[in-house]
Amino acid sequence: MKNIVKVAILSSIITAASVYIILEWRPLQSAEAPVPPAVSWASSIETSAPQQAAAGTAAGNFSPDESNNIDIYQRYSAGVVNITTTTLGYDFFLRPVPMEAGTGSGAIIDTEGRILTNFHVIQGARRLEVTLADKSKHIAEVVGSDANNDLAVIKINVPAARLTPIPLGTSKGLVVGQKVLAIGNPYGLERTLTTGIISSLGRSIEGPNGRIIEEIIQTDAAINPGNSGGPLLNSQGQIIGINTAILSESRSSAGIGFAIPADTVRRITADLITLGHVRHSYMGLTTFALSDAPALARELGIESEGGLLVIAVQPGSPAARVGIRGPSRQVIVGNYQFPVGGDVILKLQDKTMRSNQEMATEVDRYKPGERVKVTVLRNSQMMDLQVVLDEAPNP
Repeated sequence: MKNIVKVAILSSIITAASVYIILEWRPLQSAEAPVPPAVSWASSIETSAPQQAAAGTAAGNFSPDESNNIDIYQRYSAGVVNITTTTLGYDFFLRPVPMEAGTGSGAIIDTEGRILTNFHVIQGARRLEVTLADKSKHIAEVVGSDANNDLAVIKINVPAARLTPIPLGTSKGLVVGQKVLAIGNPYGLERTLTTGIISSLGRSIEGPNGRIIEEIIQTDAAINPGNSGGPLLNSQGQIIGINTAILSESRSSAGIGFAIPADTVRRITADLITLGHVRHSYMGLTTFALSDAPALARELGIESEGGLLVIAVQPGSPAARVGIRGPSRQVIVGNYQFPVGGDVILKLQDKTMRSNQEMATEVDRYKPGERVKVTVLRNSQMMDLQVVLDEAPNP
């Protein structure tokens, strides 16, 4: 079973005494739409050639690696912004007053003033202020956000000449040991550069709303509170990830940081810009993980490693259209009563399903209208059903 890493967010949270702490993520509760038109930002990323760092920019007797670090920083550090969030708090007399809630980082992605950051950086903010490299401050508006992937796009109104977009690369083809550079605002120290390597690939972490985020990049480049939303760059100066979380008992950099991959950014950003949200898919099922109740699995005669018991099917949903069955009776196992008699979801696209979060994440890989194979167990017989996914209602 794949290990899911529980992590701490990297936003700097400021208390009344101006002490920085890290908050743990807290779970949130969580008719087909037309395909959004292509946008200039997304298409320009697809067609732009990799940009090489300008060799020889740095003067002095530096090694090739040092020169590369200096060149990347000089070229793209101005594309990293500081994001300050303001929320509504209450004073001693319980009067509502604006309070600075925290800081994070962001990466300018085009000359129209769009900035990529983490969802948890802007979550719950009543006011967003962006500080550019020239120290100018600008009020930002939220263009779109997606808690499932912990990403958001915000926008400021600034002349294009004052903006330094950072090119979006790809996370496909990355290898462990590859050099990476992180630029962000740890503890409010603007545009700090750290370097390291890719320590691992394909990690899975639990996001701020409890959903599993997959294909995560692990790095040993030092990242700390305030780095959230900042870019993880390759040696060509391209964004290959967005720094989002750390794993540390001391709640400071321990050389284990995580970044959301660039290909996830590329997949959802067009929706964020054109719709304000991401078009997620759904099947219309409520399930119970049998791994959480081994006695129930034995009672039902299920010996597989995983399995999700269907306990409700939404009428008219994709699952209902293909005849996936819900419960027909109740059984008592130990001190609990369970609705049984429905199908057991064993696999989705031949991948064993072990938890509700795992299935939600797997469904989210596919677009509304796409067809997926669902393997179910019904009356001791396995069968494959072809489910055409619908777009999930936008919460």
